[in-house]
Amino acid sequence: MLSQSQYKDEVIAFLQEQEETTVTLEEIEKGLQLTEADEFKVLVKALVQLEEKGKVIRNKRNRYGLPEKMNHMTGRFQAHEKGFGFVIPEDKSLDDVFIPPRMTNNAMNGDTVMAEIIQSKRNDSRQEGMVIKIIERGTATLVGTYSEKMNGDAFVTPDDKKLNFQVEIITEGSVQAVEGHKVVVTIKDYPQANQPAKGYITSVIGHKNDPGVDILSIVHGLEIDIEFPEDVLAEANDVPDEIEESTIGTRRDLRAEMLITIDGESAKDLDDAVSVKQLPNGNFELGVHIADVSHYVTEGSALDREAADRGTSVYLVDRVIPMIPHRLSNGICSLNPRQDRFTLSCTMELDANGAVVSHDIFESVINTTERMTYTGVNQILTDHDVAVREQFATVVPMVEMMGKVAQLLRHRRDVRGAVDFDISEAGVLVDEAGHPTDVVLRTRGVGEKMIEEFMLAANETVAEHFNNMHVPFIYRVHEEPKEDRLQTFFEFITNFGLTVKSTKDGLKPSMLQEILAKVKGKPEELVVSTVMLRSMQQARYDTHSLGHFGLSTDFYTHFTSPIRRYPDLIVHRLIRSYLINHKTDEAALTHWNTELPEIADHTSKRERRAIQAERATDELKKTEFMLDKVGETFKGVISSATNFGLFVSLENTIEGLVHISALKGDYYNFNPQQFSLIGERTGKTYRIGDEIMVKVEKVDVDARKIDFSVAQPGPAVVVDLEELPKTERREYTKGKKVPKALNMKGYAPKGSKGDKDKPQYGKGKGGGQSNNNNHKKAKKPFYQKYSK
Repeated sequence: MLSQSQYKDEVIAFLQEQEETTVTLEEIEKGLQLTEADEFKVLVKALVQLEEKGKVIRNKRNRYGLPEKMNHMTGRFQAHEKGFGFVIPEDKSLDDVFIPPRMTNNAMNGDTVMAEIIQSKRNDSRQEGMVIKIIERGTATLVGTYSEKMNGDAFVTPDDKKLNFQVEIITEGSVQAVEGHKVVVTIKDYPQANQPAKGYITSVIGHKNDPGVDILSIVHGLEIDIEFPEDVLAEANDVPDEIEESTIGTRRDLRAEMLITIDGESAKDLDDAVSVKQLPNGNFELGVHIADVSHYVTEGSALDREAADRGTSVYLVDRVIPMIPHRLSNGICSLNPRQDRFTLSCTMELDANGAVVSHDIFESVINTTERMTYTGVNQILTDHDVAVREQFATVVPMVEMMGKVAQLLRHRRDVRGAVDFDISEAGVLVDEAGHPTDVVLRTRGVGEKMIEEFMLAANETVAEHFNNMHVPFIYRVHEEPKEDRLQTFFEFITNFGLTVKSTKDGLKPSMLQEILAKVKGKPEELVVSTVMLRSMQQARYDTHSLGHFGLSTDFYTHFTSPIRRYPDLIVHRLIRSYLINHKTDEAALTHWNTELPEIADHTSKRERRAIQAERATDELKKTEFMLDKVGETFKGVISSATNFGLFVSLENTIEGLVHISALKGDYYNFNPQQFSLIGERTGKTYRIGDEIMVKVEKVDVDARKIDFSVAQPGPAVVVDLEELPKTERREYTKGKKVPKALNMKGYAPKGSKGDKDKPQYGKGKGGGQSNNNNHKKAKKPFYQKYSK
């Protein structure tokens, strides 16, 4: 007899095969050829669980069907602070569903829900729906600010603006708090119609004005654990500080080889060392040696369970929340200079074109020659700093050879069309109290790019090796952009005279790289890169080698950072299982086939959570940095245009909003094709990518929002319709183009003599009164007629 899990798979497969939308229980029983009473009982239990999880729907006539066949969709609810939301389907090939404010059925951000489609997608519009069932709540705890009402009742206002409700506090069983405390609340009763949410205070983080509480609130709000459990710390303390010779075993001894680490100045968890040498045949041997964390963090241990749960280290403005305890990450697992360390190595032989012609993956023991920084490497290769070159004289020849090898690898990636988003990132500097002191741009020098090339080469090589072995494995995948997002991007770049020619083979990464090359160094480079990046899908982990679109490679994994990423630790564990212990029997393959899908899904979610925490703390400190700059003027670039205003990014990447109500002197319409706001009367256009001077009007640290106003609006550009070719004039008059300003015979735009707020007739181009008197016949001014 099949297991309950197997029955679920059989039921789903059976329902997919049926032409009818729904079937009866008897039809399912017959279709699965069940004859025993025990089989029927297991089937019923399987159907109940499938129904609870939203995988199967049972209608009022007790007939079963799949949600997608019944105009329903199961997915994660993504709420907006204004009350509406979206259902993000589990099936990545399906489009999101917009949920209007009154149709959320009290669903909260992060809930798993079932939605009924009430309006199908038409042209470029979204499909709309209503939440009909909350399958699983995504929020069990929340962080907020404690307050008391006049009558003594207590409530907590969530920090997360997407949770637009307050929680009544049940006094009995709650930790005591006072006005202004940031607290953690466990929800007992979720909000329902005419019934508020209720919960208990489980811990007090601190007063909202205390140093560091702001970041701790973000961390607790995302349920990121800061402290390690006692059993995890106990295991970490049992790990020796140094390697004993008796434990080296059959590892390849590379301690006499010249190897170096290259990291940032503040890095303490050094998880990769590199080496390069030229072979007698003229080829190069590139060695990438990665800390063997899997030797110390063994499968099923307390250390492993905690690392799996965390999924990744989290890098915040003022701290790092590590995946494994510091005793390991900064100690025995860190490839500290001139100390013996266990590693897993991948050596690659590269030909003159940078192609990997042979490789080897093995256990090793190393002792790094030097601990170098990106700054030091940049000073050697770019600045040719004499003092630095003398300081590292022993390794300078190898560093120079590394530079050449990196160029070979980079050229090979360029040739195959990998997309390189070389967008500057900003780092927030904070003092000891956590207050931001500056926001500075981080630029990648030759040292950073060199290590990037070496890590990419190792990740690709390892991925291809195990793909060819046809064994269960975990890959880093990046799928092609969705067609609708890509089409929006292609329409947008036509504003800059850029086009993409379609081919029989479909979209190639090289086509996007060509676009980036064309705008390199031009004013529109940043905005084109940003909009292209937004059109991309998010990279994730998967058990199928779906390729990496951005890197233009069929095989990719994460092998190089096991100290801070759990998938890399799993890759090391698989290397040890398959290559070193030669466990490729059916039991081993079944084990990994069972475990890896869940690991891939969980670590992808944990990665997104870490990114969310990093962005939130960056936004918080950037906003705080602008507190004392209200009234000051800055130069920026319009980074996004919406129907409610313009987002403007300053030179240091701090972003604020110019609300549409702050755009004075005209009524502005949003043009989604041109990513712009266009004035009805003046034709004044604010377009994404345009430079603009803005004034800081308001800073709200709690909401992490900055309000700007336009400080120096530029003059409107006049388009003379009579001087345009007829075909292009027709494009304007049909509304396919929106003019920045109109100047037809008999009409002058704003700025002529007379009332500045009204169009002036008889004073425009050609002078005098127009003979055809078009202005008298028109029911509304030309600027309204043609801008609609």
